[in-house]
Amino acid sequence: MIQVAALAIHPVKSTAIRPVERAYVGPAGLAGDREWMVVNDFGEMITAREFPPLFSIVADCAATGFTDSDLRLSAPTITPLQLDRPVAGAEVSVRMFNRPPMTVRAAGDEADAWLDRALGTQGLHLVWCSDPRARSLNPAYSRPGDHAALQDGSPVSLLGAASVRELQHRATEPVDHHRFRANVLVEGAEAFAEDGWSNVRIADVPFRVAAPIDRCVMTTIDPVTYAKGKDPIRTLAGFRKWDGKTWMAVHLIPDGEGEIAVGDEITPT
Repeated sequence: MIQVAALAIHPVKSTAIRPVERAYVGPAGLAGDREWMVVNDFGEMITAREFPPLFSIVADCAATGFTDSDLRLSAPTITPLQLDRPVAGAEVSVRMFNRPPMTVRAAGDEADAWLDRALGTQGLHLVWCSDPRARSLNPAYSRPGDHAALQDGSPVSLLGAASVRELQHRATEPVDHHRFRANVLVEGAEAFAEDGWSNVRIADVPFRVAAPIDRCVMTTIDPVTYAKGKDPIRTLAGFRKWDGKTWMAVHLIPDGEGEIAVGDEITPT
């Protein structure tokens, strides 16, 4: 049987992975996943690709079991900060990659000051995606009306555990599934079987498999030490490279809503 081996969300994009036992799936992805993001003074997305210390911040929300406020930020040597969604916050235009700008809400001065203290820097700002419906997805693999919060390319990502084991077998440096920050880790399928799926059903929730995911240098950064290596990109380039990119995991787009949990059966087609 193919089943869910692990689920993970990331309340603030590029911060620590938060494993969960169950998650609610909506059109914009897993509830609580990448609804917040860090940007610079110019509204440009800041991730652990550019600033690995972001990995040190732990963000919690209702989806991770924290209910005292909408978001709690924790980091070493600093008092945690609790925030509510800035529903009346200033509108800010931000840019992700080379895509058109999108409008989000600023979390405010207190959140920005906390980020600067926690990370030992200046000029960082926390923003919240108030309306995921305003963000359309890549038309090459999406349909009108598909949308996401602040995930890179699609609402949900899926990775096969056997695919990771095959990669580890070939790699010369340690690599585990956390490097890919997938929402859904799958057990019971052959290595890279997910490449050939067009649809999957997890419990009672249907998804389209939209496209494979091209991997960036963020996967080469150790999330604990911030040390940069050459794997997994070097190894993937040897057997998973086409169109000038390396590929691992797949994008999913929900075609329904509902709860999924670790241990749920996955039915691919």
